[in-house]
Amino acid sequence: MTGPREQFRPDDHPNEHFLLTTVVGSYPKPKWHDRARELFEDPDGDLDRGAWEKAKDDASRAIVDEHERAGIDAVTDGEMRRTEMVEYFADRIDGYERNGRVKVWGHNYFDKPSVYREVEYSDSWLVDEYEFTSDVATHPVKVPITGPYTLASWSFNEAYEDDAALAIALADLVNDEIQQLVDAGARYIQIDEAALATTPEDHAIVGECLERIVDGLPEDVYVGLHVCYGDYSRIYPEILEFPVDEFDLELNNGDYDQLEVFREPTFTKNLGFGAVDVHAAEAESVAEIKANIRRALEVVPPERLTISPDCGIKLLPREVAYAKLENMVQAAREIEAELDDGTVEATAPAPGAAD
Repeated sequence: MTGPREQFRPDDHPNEHFLLTTVVGSYPKPKWHDRARELFEDPDGDLDRGAWEKAKDDASRAIVDEHERAGIDAVTDGEMRRTEMVEYFADRIDGYERNGRVKVWGHNYFDKPSVYREVEYSDSWLVDEYEFTSDVATHPVKVPITGPYTLASWSFNEAYEDDAALAIALADLVNDEIQQLVDAGARYIQIDEAALATTPEDHAIVGECLERIVDGLPEDVYVGLHVCYGDYSRIYPEILEFPVDEFDLELNNGDYDQLEVFREPTFTKNLGFGAVDVHAAEAESVAEIKANIRRALEVVPPERLTISPDCGIKLLPREVAYAKLENMVQAAREIEAELDDGTVEATAPAPGAAD
């Protein structure tokens, strides 16, 4: 394996082959973390800001430890300091404001923010989070960041001609933030564009945003793009032109039917492969996960395969989330050993074979 992905391979890795294991981002918050938030936000509560900050530190430390005990190669802190993927960043971008909740579906609500003037970058959004996480972690740390297209699409636009113009402006701010993260030592950045597969006709806008986001980044920075579940056939193969190293796709949702989309033309990027179901509140067996991974090896060779859950896992019971990660890592290590001894063979076509 060559390129920036090599830096995430542990020095004492037991197998010649290497399947990078990671998480998409979110993880279940400890119950005491949520209780501390309630006490801090309650006007009659008795938890001050210092105690609330310490609670978030403790939760981040605990989740990093869980990821590392499960054997994850590139960890996060489970987004213990974040609320929702748009609200958290809207609170930190000049030009946004909150207006109250809107109904999304059923009894679910979302505090959809508004852009009321031109957006500007001031203080860093994630550097403190990254520095704390990297200080307590012994494994490499991945930094997920909501992408500009989703930040624009899931907000009320009151200041720009259209959402495309807003997304482009936000892309420049995301570039500013990533430059700060890189200066702090981050080398694995994941752009979350949850909205892309729901409005696939805008893939060209996302491509332009990504060009701006990666502008000036060092060659050793590994950039992934997470795209939530949708009709991937409507954005493939166009997304192969995006300037990212890895596509992290929600393929278990749908029982891998959409793997067929990526067979022709040949998938030429690294694949972040959802090997466990984030909607099922029980842990898959190691054997089940190995069977899933073998399917991925029909699309990409092992040196371009990253194993992760399908999406964020914050809605699962914490003990189930941990069991899924532990079994996922065990499955990846067993597949690596079977690749080493020839029991399992990758059958993915060489890049360009089907173009």
